[in-house]
Amino acid sequence: MSGAISISPSAGTPTGLVQVRGACPHDCPDTCALITTVQDGVALKVQGNPDHAHTQGVLCNKVSRYTERTYDPQRLLHPLRRVGPKGSGRFEPVSWESALDDIASRLKAIAARNPQAIVPYSYAGTMGLVQGESISARFFHKLGASLLDRTICATAGGEALLYTLGIKGGTRVEFFAESKLIVIWGSNSITSNLHFWRQAQIAKRAGATLICIDPRRTETAQKCHEHIQLKPGTDAALALAVMHELIANDWLDHDFIAQHTLGWEALRERALTWTPERAAQTCGVPVEQVRMLARAWGTTQPAAIRLNYGMQRVRGGGNAVRAIACLPALTGAWRHRAGGLLLSSSGQFPTEKAALQRPDLLAGRTPRTINMITIGDDLLRESSAQFGPKIEALVVYNSNPVAVAPESSKVVAGFSREDLFTVVLEHFQTDTADYADYVLPATTQLEHWDIHSAYGHTDVLLNRPAIAPVGESKTNTQIFRELAQRMGYEEPCFADDDLTICRAAFGDVVSFDALLETGYASLPGPDAPFAEGRFPTPSGKCEFFSERLVKLGLDGLPDHLPNYETAGSSALYPLAMISPPARNFLNSTFVNVKSLQAAEVEPLLEIHAVDAAARGIDNGAVVRVFNDRGEYRCRAQVSDRARPGVVNGLGVWWRKLGLNGTNVNELTSQKLTDIGRGPVFYDCLVQVQAA
Repeated sequence: MSGAISISPSAGTPTGLVQVRGACPHDCPDTCALITTVQDGVALKVQGNPDHAHTQGVLCNKVSRYTERTYDPQRLLHPLRRVGPKGSGRFEPVSWESALDDIASRLKAIAARNPQAIVPYSYAGTMGLVQGESISARFFHKLGASLLDRTICATAGGEALLYTLGIKGGTRVEFFAESKLIVIWGSNSITSNLHFWRQAQIAKRAGATLICIDPRRTETAQKCHEHIQLKPGTDAALALAVMHELIANDWLDHDFIAQHTLGWEALRERALTWTPERAAQTCGVPVEQVRMLARAWGTTQPAAIRLNYGMQRVRGGGNAVRAIACLPALTGAWRHRAGGLLLSSSGQFPTEKAALQRPDLLAGRTPRTINMITIGDDLLRESSAQFGPKIEALVVYNSNPVAVAPESSKVVAGFSREDLFTVVLEHFQTDTADYADYVLPATTQLEHWDIHSAYGHTDVLLNRPAIAPVGESKTNTQIFRELAQRMGYEEPCFADDDLTICRAAFGDVVSFDALLETGYASLPGPDAPFAEGRFPTPSGKCEFFSERLVKLGLDGLPDHLPNYETAGSSALYPLAMISPPARNFLNSTFVNVKSLQAAEVEPLLEIHAVDAAARGIDNGAVVRVFNDRGEYRCRAQVSDRARPGVVNGLGVWWRKLGLNGTNVNELTSQKLTDIGRGPVFYDCLVQVQAA
């Protein structure tokens, strides 16, 4: 198995003390610039690059432990082949040659019957454009495998922005420091967007008001001037009530509305039905807070909203983002560089995706698309005319679906199929790796080239390898190159090395020489992107009403859509549950890092004192959290971080580290959002009992 790791310098690595520039690979808006200190080929520490304006030398607690993760004694060092039942985690070491020969042989046999029976499964284990979807995408396109709809995080909000603003972009993060009002909506910035929080603190010290909107009383909410602790899934109702008050009090920029928006009269009519009283009842907050928020937004300039992805993980998540994204246009907040809204800056990067991923290798074929959210159901489907062929092979990289996909009892059942051939590229023996036929050891960020865009700022970052690959680990790209060779693929693109792919990622838009010299480069762009309108929508305006949505059979205007599972609608499951990340984890990454695991101690469920008392639950008691989909056991923490009627199941622990071998996703559903086909992790009813 994995064994101990030797950290003596590898042959060919530089000797002496050096510092290597890199980039954080993880799923966070900040995309920090890194400096790795290396002594004789051994990484000693990872720290933030002080020269990078967004990082300024500061890293989160997780990434600052990166050497601990890289040299962890449980790190996978050699290819492994399953020798026990699926899920047992029993493997034997095998040579790379033997593993890749067998994998290629089995994929060839399946592809000969129907290549769509092979499914790639990947997401943001690395956000890098090279180790993410470059050679791997080329491989699966050439193969003709099923396509994967990568929806597990951001598609509801991202597509909602496209239908409203025309781009996943907005206020530049550095200008929030100049705002007089910052609304932090659905974001625990201290945990998940640390470098934005620095800008918010600068603004706060200069007199700005900070308002946090979140069902959980987070660390961020505690440090804002006001916390609106609404029910999960009611954000659109709150935004519509703010519009009501803007209209009623004439806190509107009529000129901006007339020149730069589409559908105002229809939106006005809908908003006027959402009185503060109606919204307060729907959201479960005092009516005075609704009016306070509207007054602050309507009378303060410059004002900006930092929106994040938590609030879009419900049935109406796309509509909620659309409603909130309308607010800056109503007050003309976009006229100011410190005004407007930011959910994601990812659409501002001119990434050469076709050059990276080579969809032309499909050669006119149109494989089916599998949504990664419904992988539990899809792995259990038989062949049919509607679904297509039964899934016979799964290749997993940059993801841990057994832990992170919803309704995990079905995911486990699917991965347990003896007739499913599963290959997993990984750093550690995760929950998903336990079900693999082959586990292939992959390099970490310290061991390979990569290039990164961001979704919280507009800098491109280059990652240089700081150390040689540990053990026999290989880059994702090299693994797929070697598989392509065994499959007989002769296209020259499969021979591209990682540095060549890095150079191709942004074409001539970014100076690669500058990236090599400093490690980062800023994209050009206006300070206030929509000060004069010019939204990249079909109309060129902020589209309150979207004809494109109408053509999809959806409402052209944003509206409040109640959750699939609304608190109070079920006597059996009276509590709403959200599952925000534990502070020291990022999705399921870092869960096994000993120092971070020790900081979290064990899986927790935050429950309000009123709900705990009604169930005879004491602080620290082990509780059973359950619904029709399954049950999960964890430790109860009686806390005002949870509002009455809502519990917070902090995630995402690996299942095998849970108290009963499950995690919070045992309870979540595979239903999809209104827009974007995204997950509804925070649209979930449960009951809680003392175990």
